[in-house]
Amino acid sequence: MSYSPPDRQRLDSLLDTVKFDKDGLIAAMAQSAEAPHEILMLAWMNREALAETLETGRVCYFSRSRNTLWRKGESSGQTQQLVSARLDCDRDAVLLLVHQKGVACHTGRRSCFYHEVTPEGLRDTSAPEISAEALYGKGH
Repeated sequence: MSYSPPDRQRLDSLLDTVKFDKDGLIAAMAQSAEAPHEILMLAWMNREALAETLETGRVCYFSRSRNTLWRKGESSGQTQQLVSARLDCDRDAVLLLVHQKGVACHTGRRSCFYHEVTPEGLRDTSAPEISAEALYGKGH
């Protein structure tokens, strides 16, 4: 299944219904479109990032730490291609079903959600598949 974007007028109308928070952001959960459909990561989008994602099908987030758009995989090559985007009932969160190329987490793991809470404390459920140096170059 591949993503087909709405035309610009429909996209603008849709974006007008999204409830961005006081900082102009919406929570964006990325989930693998392939089985087992794991949750890959949680990030943030502003209107511009959501519009770009819905226009191009290439996932773009908003980096709060850098205060700029963050096109997933721009420096690491670990891209996300949009399959489907779904707003929740309140239109204040978005679920992105994606084809993930490589890993989603900056730690080199497939998913950012690898710390499991156990009676003994936290347990890592996966090891990195690739090193941060391989993802981002030396000195990261």
